[in-house]
Amino acid sequence: MNMQTKPPHTAAEQAILDNYAAVLGQLPGDAKVTSARDELISAISDSGLPTRRVESWHYTDLRNLLRDVSGNTGSGTASAVDPLVNGSLMLPMVQGHSADLSALEGMTLAPFMELLASGEAAGMMAERGSDDLIGQLNGAFVSDGYTIAVAADASIDKLVELQSVQSGGQAHNRFVASFGTGSKATLVERHLGDDEHSGFSSSVSTLDVADGADVTWVIVQQRGASDQHLGQLSARLGTGAKLRLFVINAGGKLTRQEVHVDVAGEDAHFDLRTVNLLAGDSHTDVTLTLGHNVANTTSSEIVRNVVLDRARGVFQGQICVAQEAQKTDAQMACNTLLLSDDGEFSAKPELEIFADDVICAHGATVIDLDEDHLFYLMARGITEKAARGLLVNGFVDELVEELDNEELVEVLETVIEQWLAEHA
Repeated sequence: MNMQTKPPHTAAEQAILDNYAAVLGQLPGDAKVTSARDELISAISDSGLPTRRVESWHYTDLRNLLRDVSGNTGSGTASAVDPLVNGSLMLPMVQGHSADLSALEGMTLAPFMELLASGEAAGMMAERGSDDLIGQLNGAFVSDGYTIAVAADASIDKLVELQSVQSGGQAHNRFVASFGTGSKATLVERHLGDDEHSGFSSSVSTLDVADGADVTWVIVQQRGASDQHLGQLSARLGTGAKLRLFVINAGGKLTRQEVHVDVAGEDAHFDLRTVNLLAGDSHTDVTLTLGHNVANTTSSEIVRNVVLDRARGVFQGQICVAQEAQKTDAQMACNTLLLSDDGEFSAKPELEIFADDVICAHGATVIDLDEDHLFYLMARGITEKAARGLLVNGFVDELVEELDNEELVEVLETVIEQWLAEHA
């Protein structure tokens, strides 16, 4: 008889299980939440970290890449910093814990801990599927976050920044945001770390964009050089809803950002703009699943990558058009500047189309800087390093400039410029 045995836990897997046992008694939640946590950690124990054999993790073999996991306690030096844009409403998460704050007019706000304590969060903690390691991990360990509700027809003029700051240890946050019919808002989800302490974090954001709502959501990931960060954003769009999602990855040793979008209402539109800035021996993965599930919807996804040193990047983008989703228009492109012979970027765009009256396309390119453009700038007295910086900036700034908030555009361009100055 052939008997198949489960391989022994890796050091990282065992550390996750040990950390859970150590903090379970301190995590908020009633019996229903605790039961949900136990089921999620059991799924991790049974399946282990995903490997190349799991299709959605094929290019990010987490069992091999995640060699160790930080303990639960950080250095204690983490503190909130000034928001990206002056005057923003700050919602800080310091080492995984929220603060007591007042909401803006037209918005209600509460710590996610309250949903955990009441048991209401139990229904939100279900995994997306057996390959949902991020959902499993976050659900098992989540201690706090924010719930945000924007009222119908409310227009939130002030920028809202969800700032997650970590200095070593672990932090597991959850943000739940609902946007009422006809509402409008811009939010920044910002993840910060430091280069002195290694941290392990997960963050799950869930967005419900109601009919006619207009939402801009910006993710700025600047974790420390040795940090491991796993992020996931899920969104549902109602009739005539618009969601513009901008993601910039400019930090972290090991990063995966998942985006799962359900375009569920006619005349809805989704935009994704992503800038991945990769250097050192980092590994960054952006994985998108996008479902066009009704007729007359549109989407546009553009991913721009800059790869230096021995860095490795991944973009997986799957667009699925349901049979009833006629008149869908979905366009996806992934463009990479590969500036090192030792760097690597893997692109896997996919279209799964069951309707017969659609306009859908995808493409991927990998290039180096144009030597003619470089020569043109250097011939006018610009140093080679400065010329290369200008060309790389132009490659990614084009996406940032699509945002309709001038102050936000300016600070994000500064984030990119500072990263290039440090690494290019």
